[in-house]
Amino acid sequence: MDKQTRNAIERATQRARSLLENEFAEQLEADFDVLRSGAVSPQSSPHLTSHQVYQRRKIVTVLEHKHAAGMTTAAAVADYIRDAAFTTLNRFVALKMLEARELVQECVSKGEESTGYREFCGMAPGLPLLPGGAAYRLYVESLFDELSTEVKVLFDRRDPASVLWPRRATFDELLAILNDQDLAGIWAEDETIGWFYQYFNGDDERRKMRNESQAPRNSRELAIRNQFFTPRYVVQFLTDNTLGRIWYEMRGTDTALADRCEYLVHKPDERIARRPKKDPRDIRVLDPACGSGHFLLYAFDLLITIYEEAYDDPESPASEVTGRPLAGDYPTLEALRQAIPGLVLSHNLHGVDIDPRCAQIAQLALWMRAQRAYRDFGVGRAVRPQIRRSNIVIAEPLVADDQVASDFVARLDDKELARIFNELVDSLALAGDLGLLLPIESGSSQPLAPGYERDLLTPPKERLHEALSRFVADPSTRTSIRRRLFADDATHGLGLLSIADQRYDAVLMNPPFGACSAIAKTTFEKHYPNTKKDVYAAFVQRGIGLLGARGRLGAITSRSGFFLSSFRDWRNEILLGIAHPVVVADLGYGVLDAMVETAAYCLEAQT
Repeated sequence: MDKQTRNAIERATQRARSLLENEFAEQLEADFDVLRSGAVSPQSSPHLTSHQVYQRRKIVTVLEHKHAAGMTTAAAVADYIRDAAFTTLNRFVALKMLEARELVQECVSKGEESTGYREFCGMAPGLPLLPGGAAYRLYVESLFDELSTEVKVLFDRRDPASVLWPRRATFDELLAILNDQDLAGIWAEDETIGWFYQYFNGDDERRKMRNESQAPRNSRELAIRNQFFTPRYVVQFLTDNTLGRIWYEMRGTDTALADRCEYLVHKPDERIARRPKKDPRDIRVLDPACGSGHFLLYAFDLLITIYEEAYDDPESPASEVTGRPLAGDYPTLEALRQAIPGLVLSHNLHGVDIDPRCAQIAQLALWMRAQRAYRDFGVGRAVRPQIRRSNIVIAEPLVADDQVASDFVARLDDKELARIFNELVDSLALAGDLGLLLPIESGSSQPLAPGYERDLLTPPKERLHEALSRFVADPSTRTSIRRRLFADDATHGLGLLSIADQRYDAVLMNPPFGACSAIAKTTFEKHYPNTKKDVYAAFVQRGIGLLGARGRLGAITSRSGFFLSSFRDWRNEILLGIAHPVVVADLGYGVLDAMVETAAYCLEAQT
């Protein structure tokens, strides 16, 4: 995507953000008595309908939840407005991208003249008579509901960020921004949603943060300061020499990836060290700072080839998942192809980020990539299995409302499990600032009672999952905003634990760099005494710790670690110790949108 096109996306994103944030701030004040200052009227106004009273209670509850997580009241309101604006913008960007892929009928490109809306009205001719664009809103929300069965994080209208809806003039202006001719050529590109994500936070906001504080003051600042789009060629270089190389060695060089991976480095006279073959379902890829999912999207491409080659290989081993090879589980190649997109998302690709907005973007991007795979395989829409699982996790604290948490613990009816749950709450306190840098899989600090294993994750993890599933399914949870927020936090916490518990064949990253957030500094330095000089060095150390035997890590970071004396311990411990460099590209300036000289490199775990 050229610079001119990216500039057009940046202008559109900033216009849409300003438009929506101003709109939603006005609605909060005028309709719900919630001011940007953080002041909230203790009672709802008498002019509100019963539905608006419920909406206000939902907004106030989520503001209290943000405040309990450590935000000031003003910051909580600002964050809610940003969430609502970002979610609204992403949904309509997504609809534009889905239109371009023919995954939905034309629905927003021509507003109320769109084909899908006209057909919708044809089934209920009285709809257009509803005032203020209510019929069109009903149509669009019906699309959200249909899509939420698979892309829940973005399209779930139960999300508190969905309470606000732009009024007619604002809505029309938003569609005009997205339907501008300058953007006409972007909607079929997979990376488009990632650029909207990056440009939502402007350079002026980043400069202001850096001028006010050298180190990030909180998790949001850490995320925004490090939103740098990874160029496609860097993604390919690192993925080709990790996941691609691993499969190349498993196949003894007999793979289509040898030609497809154009950045795969191998010497003409190189002796290849063969790897034991794996069933593709047992190959795991992790991006511990996944952003909008660019590494995972390209890994998806390679995994399709990997699955098909394994299926045709009579020596392909049985899977740890089913105890059978692919050919034993799928009678034909066509049956396998119908399953591959779901298998890749449920078994192979894993991502973590501290920015909740990343989950929206990455899950949508991977779902759309899965739909493209179905299309390429000739699997029609009517027979495509639904994609109900992905392994994209938000790292955030479990903000346990005392009353709700007490109710959940009481329902456990298990003192040991209750203690483990309380330890989980404590261990996740800095998850929003450190993400997967938290060594949360280290286990319980106290001995478990007889019948329990010492590992915090199993079997207590499964038992907590079961208890949480029952809690979520309870009708009182579905009607309680506080319970739902608690359940969402707990689900993410258990998801983070699950990811930290596994070992990966390939870890890929464009991690944050610089200082960690001020609030997490003490904990960060405790766990990373030799890599505390820069967050990226700690991410590399942590990533290597999550690799399996002979796993490979690919990273683009500052090149400073390769020569500065302050990184000597990092070089000795990591590069010369547990994970040797196998390929290094010294890239210098101009690769990321930041004043930093970079290097892209791959390391291989020695054990």
